[in-house]
Amino acid sequence: MKPRLLRLVPLFFVILSLFLSVSSTQFRGSDRAHSQRPLRDRAIQSDSWGIPDKDGGRGTRSAALAFDEATALLRKIRPASAPWWNFKKSGVLGTSAYYAKELFFLLFMNGPPQHDLLTTDPHPKKLGHSLSQAVKLLEEAAADKNPDAMFTLAEMNFYGNYTHPRNYSEAFRRYHELATLNGNASAQYMVGFMYATGIGGAVKQDQARALLYHTLAAEGGDIRSEMTVAYRYSSAIATPRNCEDAVYYYKSVADKAIKYTRSGPPGGHTLPRESYRIADEEGGIYGEGASVSSSGPNARHGSVVSDAYSSLDDVVEYMDLQARKGDLRASFNLAKLNYDGARSSQRNLPEAKKRFLEIARMYWTKDGKTKPNVSASTAKLASKAAGYLGRMFLRGEGMPQSFAIAKTWFTRGIEHGDALSQYSMGLMYLNNLGVPKDPVKAADFFGAAADQDLPPAQVRLGALFLDQGDVQTALKYFDLAARHGHLEAYYYLAELTRYGVGKDKSCPVASAYYKIVAEKAEAISTSFPEANDAYNDGDLETALVGYMMAAEQGFEVGQANVAYLLDQAKTRVTLSSLIPFMKRKAALASDAFLALIYWTRSAEQKNVDSMVKLGDYYLQGLGTSPDQEKAAACYQAAMEEVPPSAQAMWNLGWMHENGIGIEQDFHLAKRHYDLALETNPREAYLPVVLALYKLRFRSWWNTVTHGNVKSIQEEPVIKKDWSLSEWLAAFLEAEIAGWDNLEPDDYEETHMPGGDDDYGYDDIDSEILESLVILALTGVLAFLVYYRGQRQRRQEERRRQQQQQQQQQQQQQNQGQAPAGQPQQQNQQPQQPEDRGMFPHPNDPEFMNWAAGAIGH
Repeated sequence: MKPRLLRLVPLFFVILSLFLSVSSTQFRGSDRAHSQRPLRDRAIQSDSWGIPDKDGGRGTRSAALAFDEATALLRKIRPASAPWWNFKKSGVLGTSAYYAKELFFLLFMNGPPQHDLLTTDPHPKKLGHSLSQAVKLLEEAAADKNPDAMFTLAEMNFYGNYTHPRNYSEAFRRYHELATLNGNASAQYMVGFMYATGIGGAVKQDQARALLYHTLAAEGGDIRSEMTVAYRYSSAIATPRNCEDAVYYYKSVADKAIKYTRSGPPGGHTLPRESYRIADEEGGIYGEGASVSSSGPNARHGSVVSDAYSSLDDVVEYMDLQARKGDLRASFNLAKLNYDGARSSQRNLPEAKKRFLEIARMYWTKDGKTKPNVSASTAKLASKAAGYLGRMFLRGEGMPQSFAIAKTWFTRGIEHGDALSQYSMGLMYLNNLGVPKDPVKAADFFGAAADQDLPPAQVRLGALFLDQGDVQTALKYFDLAARHGHLEAYYYLAELTRYGVGKDKSCPVASAYYKIVAEKAEAISTSFPEANDAYNDGDLETALVGYMMAAEQGFEVGQANVAYLLDQAKTRVTLSSLIPFMKRKAALASDAFLALIYWTRSAEQKNVDSMVKLGDYYLQGLGTSPDQEKAAACYQAAMEEVPPSAQAMWNLGWMHENGIGIEQDFHLAKRHYDLALETNPREAYLPVVLALYKLRFRSWWNTVTHGNVKSIQEEPVIKKDWSLSEWLAAFLEAEIAGWDNLEPDDYEETHMPGGDDDYGYDDIDSEILESLVILALTGVLAFLVYYRGQRQRRQEERRRQQQQQQQQQQQQQNQGQAPAGQPQQQNQQPQQPEDRGMFPHPNDPEFMNWAAGAIGH
């Protein structure tokens, strides 16, 4: 042995001894935790809760005390930290580590090293000391039929709370036991959910039992089950389609959503949208450019001055720079962003107040006087800032509630026609908030704001008209507000449509309206925020469970997310699959059948990319037997939607080319390839061109060999005869379309119920006006030239007629004077017109007529 190796032997023994000592300590601690005696075996005083009395009441008290003690222990457990591979892209080191991790997983793992999704770990880790004690206490309380303990144990096993390992079978047993014990609606919902999905293999899928338990939970008032049952009745899932039952349950959820909204501060609770398709963050299901969500009219065209590919942090940083340079518009946008918040940023009310106040002080002094020499744009932004400041004081957001100060700011905003100030002042008069109640004044303010297309004002004004019995006027305002997605507008439309008041009675339309209301109130019925946070933290299992719950409730976004995650979890050849002890089981996470179910439900709700993906599953036989005709039907449906899918068109062209699922037809194949290129000329150019080269060669060979397939035929080009009005209309449409490809600044005008969003352009583009003026002047000039030419022709005709009359009169006079006078020449030659040449002489008065474009000189 070499001397250097001899020096390393003591170090090796030191490390080995440390490892053995740590291991033995852990095992001893674990043994103590698992060998703890149950509470009923402890020696305690006779008056304690641990010894049951003969009357049996002591057992209930002991179970409650055990639950309280377990809860206290659970509060001491620190939540699990984020996985080591979840680096944040902040700083040089963080960014380098993030991209190094992404590159490693891309090359070797094709995904983060995730535990088997939706499966029970057969070798769970040992529980910590506090957690083990808490579980024992909860089990003892559950044995005494304590509902809180039973529910807590079920939640811990299902969600993995307090670092407890997931065990879906144990969770189902606890939920089912609690649901049977006292009809707990939450437990019934969870049992129905597990029967519907078969999650974790805890129970076999049974849609009939799922509907049964969801119905029981819905009758118990569980909102999630109410939405689930309504969706199943409206979509005929495990039950015949029943519109009336769907309306009944959707209306129940909608009533609760409206009650929650109106229970908030003046103006109601805000309902931010937390749901989004996670596939769209990556450019769609098929990636950037190939998916409908990122191609065609939805494509993002980046440029030097574009924010299409910028993150919100970059946009905020740029706006902050512009605001510090004195750009009031940028400062106002930042203030709105701080007030409204966004999916990736929380609300910052103190910062919003500070920026709004800075903008308002640009126009008003502290004592309320107007500053001189202020531009109109500054006054407009100051009035908008005044509206937001008044709203914050009215609702008590970020500051104490004060109706008097709110009225002061609203008055200032109303002086400049701010819609938010008008609407908010109407609320104060309508609800007696610091001012005498006056519905007439409130209606006047609502009408002024509604004329500026403010949705909340339109809803309030419509409700006032409805109270007065003017249903048609109320419907007009509800329809206007519904265009902008206002929740209460849809609720009123649903109520009027259901009962046939002012419009035709329609159960399907009412059901659709109630569904929109129920789904807009995400805060009371869904787990989207928790699922989004889990997905961002890399906890795919928790995210998948949350999205799956929303999917069962009928949320198309949840269905698309579940299908996408399950599709991404398909088995791949990776480094982990080659090493035995790192091999991942397919299990339910890669169950193509479950993914097929959610692709189908998403496609039924008009998700075009899901339609294409559904066709792929039928074509490849994923989760079902291969069915090429169904695949072609899915592609055809995706091609006929608006906007259409270029991917579906290309797939149909390929199927026509090869005769898969449909008749082989080279001519129809070319037509579909051409349609794909026409629909998405930017991203589909290369694949379509290559496919057309191959197709033309096959068509030529088919023609030469006299094959049975219909070859490509040149279609005759039909030229359309354009009239002047049609040509002008087409020209104007093309001109306007060229200027419609503007990129909206999403961060500039975020939606806020009761806000003063600008839903259209204030001014028509100046260059379009110039084109219209030029066309008008050209038309006027052409008309004048034509009119002048016609006028000169008429003058020339009259002059010729006069000459002919004079000649006839002269001839008659000559004929009458011939016998008396000297004989005149009988054969008089007719007068020849003067040869004036091709062009008039410059001194000729007719020269100016020719120079102006007239003829007939």
